[in-house]
Amino acid sequence: MARWIYTLCFYLLMPLILLRLGYRALRAPAYARRLGERFGFVGAGPGAGCLWVHAVSVGETIAAQALVKKLQQRYPQRAIVLTTTTPTGSERVQALFADSVSHCYAPYDLPGSVQRFLARMQPAALIIMETELWPNTIHYCAQGGVAVLLANARLSAKSARGYQRFAALSRPMVQQLDAVAAQSPMDGERFEALGLAPQRLQVTGSIKFDISLPPALQRNAEQLRSTLTTAAAQRLVVVAASTHEGEEAMLLQALAGFSAAEVLLILVPRHPERFERVLALCQQRGLQTVGRSSGAPVNADTQVWVGDTMGELLLFCGCADIVFVGGSLVVHGGHNLLEPAAWGRAIVTGSSLYNFLDISDKLTGAGALTVVEDADELSMQLSALIKTGDRRRQMGAAALQVVAENRGALAQLLALVETVLPPST
Repeated sequence: MARWIYTLCFYLLMPLILLRLGYRALRAPAYARRLGERFGFVGAGPGAGCLWVHAVSVGETIAAQALVKKLQQRYPQRAIVLTTTTPTGSERVQALFADSVSHCYAPYDLPGSVQRFLARMQPAALIIMETELWPNTIHYCAQGGVAVLLANARLSAKSARGYQRFAALSRPMVQQLDAVAAQSPMDGERFEALGLAPQRLQVTGSIKFDISLPPALQRNAEQLRSTLTTAAAQRLVVVAASTHEGEEAMLLQALAGFSAAEVLLILVPRHPERFERVLALCQQRGLQTVGRSSGAPVNADTQVWVGDTMGELLLFCGCADIVFVGGSLVVHGGHNLLEPAAWGRAIVTGSSLYNFLDISDKLTGAGALTVVEDADELSMQLSALIKTGDRRRQMGAAALQVVAENRGALAQLLALVETVLPPST
C-alpha cells in the first residue's frame, strides 16, 4: 500500500519535476535532451543478461570506473548498461568508456517507466553506486528476477532518519536488496536497522581507496605543473576542488594576501553551469584570471586559473601543493577526499563532511587532513600550509599511507557480485 501511495504522489508531482527539469535546462540545455529515456523509452538493449550499473552523476561515475572495467574483464560475455541522471554524468561516461558501454538516463521511478526500461534492457543484475534507492525500481527488479546490489554503500545518520520516518515504504524496499557492500560498519548498522538481513550485508570499505594514477596521467600532471609554474618558479599551486556557491569567495579572501609570484589558485567549480559566474567573480575582484577552456597561457601575473572543463579534476590535483575540497564550507556533506590523497597532497576541507565521515576520520586521525569551520579558519590554515613546506610534506605522506592501508574494497565487491549474479546462459 505504501508503495502505491508513493507512486500516486510521484505522478502528482510530475508537472513540478518537469518544470524543474526545464528550469535546469535554461542553464544547462542538455537537460532538455533525450527526455524519453527518463520515461523508459530507450533504444534497443545490448542483449539479455547485461549488467546494469547506475551512477547518479559525475562523482559516482568516476567511482564506478574501476568497477566497470573489472566487470568487463571478468564478464566479457555480458554487455554493460551504465545509467546516470545528469548530463554531466552522461558526458563522463562517454569520456571514460566511449562505446564500450551503453549509456542512457535512468528511468523515473514510475511503474511504466521502470517496466519499459527493464523489458528493453533485460538486465541480469542492477548494481547501484552508493545510495540511490528507488522503491519501484527495486520492486520491479525483484519481481523480474533481477538481482540488486548496493555497491560502495553509505548511509548518513540524517538519511537513515529520513528512511525511518517512512518505514512502511523503505523497509520492504531494503529487504528486497540482494546484497549491500557498505563502506563502514556504521553504514552497515544503519542498513540493518532499516530491515536489511545481516547475511546480505558485507562491510567492504570504500572502493574510492582503490584509485589508480596511470603513468600517463602522472606524466601529464608533471607537464602541466611545469607549465603553470615556469613563469613563477617559486609559487605554490593551490587547487580548490568541487567548490559550491559561496566557497569561491571565501577562498579568494583567504588567499588575498598572497601575490601571483607566491600562489596560483586553480578554482574548479562542481557544476559546469557555474563556470562563467565563477570566472566573472574573479575578474570582478580585479584578479588576473584565465579560464582553462580559453586556451590562454598562464603567465607570471596570473592569480586564478578557473578549471572550466570536465573530467580534469584528478589531473589538477596532481599539479597541486595543497588541495581544498569543497562542498564542505556549505551544508552539502563534502566531496571526494581521496583524489588528492592518492597524489600525496596536503588536504584542507570544511566541516560539512557527513557524506564522507569514515574517510575523513581516517585521514584526520593520520594527520593528513585539516578540517576548518569557517572562512577565518580557512584563511589561517591555508596561510600556515603555504608557509610551511615540512607540514605539507608530512600531511601528503600520511595521506598516501591511509590510501595504501585501505585498498582492497574493489576485490571484495567483485566477489560479492559473483554471489548474486545468475549463471550466463
